[in-house]
Amino acid sequence: MLAENAAPSSAVSVELDLLPEFDSLPAFEENAPTFAENAAEKALHYSWSSEGLIFADDSGLVVPALGGAPGVHSARYAGADAPNSQRIEKLLKEMRGKTGEERSAHFVCAIALARKGKALAVVTDRVDGEILESPRGVGGFGYDPVFYFPGLKKTFAELSPEEKNQHSHRGKAFRKLLAALSSML
Repeated sequence: MLAENAAPSSAVSVELDLLPEFDSLPAFEENAPTFAENAAEKALHYSWSSEGLIFADDSGLVVPALGGAPGVHSARYAGADAPNSQRIEKLLKEMRGKTGEERSAHFVCAIALARKGKALAVVTDRVDGEILESPRGVGGFGYDPVFYFPGLKKTFAELSPEEKNQHSHRGKAFRKLLAALSSML
């Protein structure tokens, strides 16, 4: 949930809060074919539960050589309750034998903003990289240990939090959301 406050300058001051009593709300099942549709439907679903602005995101890893997989199923790629290590293991198994451009991948993040059943904005961004043959680094989560970011010559699991916020799909999409929010106020 977003609470917007007009700042003295042209910047927008945003306070983020968790949706009150989120665990008691009806769950939303993400089953749309795109990140943007999942984010928008999720934001609309939960927007009836609060007076404020609601934002929701959907994100994941896209590997063109695998037909776009894991894609919108990134979190469930190796099964609904599989840990990150099993998702990475499955990805690396499917990437065996792939070289060069076949190892290209990108992370995508879509963020939607809604209020009382009305979508106000949907923004997306991505970061391009490649899938390594084995994990590197201890930070991050999900596919970060195998997602190599050429711009910094590191995996996402090797980036500092500041570097990741600056270059990641989520950081870039959230900055777009703030710009969209700023133009609405």
